[in-house]
Amino acid sequence: MASNYNSHTNSHTNSHNNGTKGFNQTQVVVVMVPFPAQGHLNQLLHFSRLILSHNIHVHFVGTPTHNKQAIFRAQGWNPKSVANIHIHDFEVPSFASPLPNPNNAKTKFPSHLLPSFEASSKLREPVAKLLQSLSSVAKRVVVIHDSLMACVVQDAIHIANCESYTFHSVSAFTMFLYFWDAMGKGKENENEKALRGKNSHDHYNIIPEVPSLEGCFSTQFIDFITSQYEFHKFSKGAIYNTTRAIESPYMELIESIVTTKSHWALGPFNPLSIEQKSYKGKKHFSMEWLDKKSPKSVIYVSFGTTVAFLDEQIKELAIGLEQSKQNFIWVIRDADKGDVFDVDEVRRVELPKGFEERIEVEGFGLILRNWAPQLEILSHPSIGGFMSHCGWNSCMESITMGVPIAAWPMHSDQPRNSVLVTELLKVGLVVKDWSQRDELVTASNVQNAVKRLMATKEGDEMRERVMNLKSVIFKSMDEGGVSSVEMNSFIAHITR
Repeated sequence: MASNYNSHTNSHTNSHNNGTKGFNQTQVVVVMVPFPAQGHLNQLLHFSRLILSHNIHVHFVGTPTHNKQAIFRAQGWNPKSVANIHIHDFEVPSFASPLPNPNNAKTKFPSHLLPSFEASSKLREPVAKLLQSLSSVAKRVVVIHDSLMACVVQDAIHIANCESYTFHSVSAFTMFLYFWDAMGKGKENENEKALRGKNSHDHYNIIPEVPSLEGCFSTQFIDFITSQYEFHKFSKGAIYNTTRAIESPYMELIESIVTTKSHWALGPFNPLSIEQKSYKGKKHFSMEWLDKKSPKSVIYVSFGTTVAFLDEQIKELAIGLEQSKQNFIWVIRDADKGDVFDVDEVRRVELPKGFEERIEVEGFGLILRNWAPQLEILSHPSIGGFMSHCGWNSCMESITMGVPIAAWPMHSDQPRNSVLVTELLKVGLVVKDWSQRDELVTASNVQNAVKRLMATKEGDEMRERVMNLKSVIFKSMDEGGVSSVEMNSFIAHITR
């Protein structure tokens, strides 16, 4: 994969035509500007592939490290098809890539990634040059930028045939709550009325109590988010990786609050049918282990790329999983560093003595210590549950694969996504309530959550509900379905 990546990258970064050779003036090009964290990179790389399927040239820009990360971890489709996306590696000043600090008592937010975030905000100049160069050969340049990269694309406003759209990497529910909070909830009653008035969405008949944002972000990151706000006014509209098939009430509420822009729910971005052997050209070894298990009998345990657990918490989790006597696959790796390829110093997470040997002998547990093909695992018929941090990527992947969630949020939008999953969609249960976020989750808490999800009638009902949601989403992607219509309207809009 690495050699394929290098050869195709160099062909683009060294070319002077920026991938516009063979172009004619009538064409529209899309420039993707992702934020350099895995959950953001991944969504816009998947989205690039969807745009490409409409015969529109796509340019994906970032630092060499983060582009390589996005491509190396692409899953669910053939990595070779990335070669059709024009990848632009733009150098930024070198940045520190410290180890994550699980002992940070104030917040679980991955503050150690801030240097890489700040370095990426230095992409403004090369991005402006690329937009200028594309604008001279294309009919229109459409910039789709992560909401946290707005400052990088601010020069698009000065190019006549260039327009930008903001991508929000969170659920419509969470985004609506941000807008609502920002409004000071002044229109609370009006919004509640609007929500109750939607008879077709009776199960969404209230705006539920949601966790406050306290403990969700570090102060420095809040400053970083705020610094992007002034540039959002330049954008023509907002794009969400969700579908009205499941979040229509919240999309409508957003539209009633932010009336000056268009809003498109263009998800799910992740592939719905997973190409077998798509992981680096061969089947991942976890697939063979899963092949031997009964349908819906395994819980997948993974907390994404930004979670660093204390040793004490890992021990409780291990004991709880073992005591549950349920089949499990546990991805146990430390949080990403700013440069995921910097492996000089990586914390190896220690498990209780004898744990790995026992679960191997008894055959009910599998430990993965490296990057795991999550989409392939979730799509396997033996998977019946997912213990997750509730990052929006993971929520969408789990729902589209028909897998219910044991929700254990850590930071950012996760506590609010957890409410959407457990209380509104009712396809999950809470492992740890946000109000107890600073307390240790004991082995018995873990054991109970796993058994509730995997071995009770309540868990079976959640599996049935999530399979129904999966089916609703799949139908929405068919011709004439709500998601298909929305995507076609967006493509028609940008190619008008």
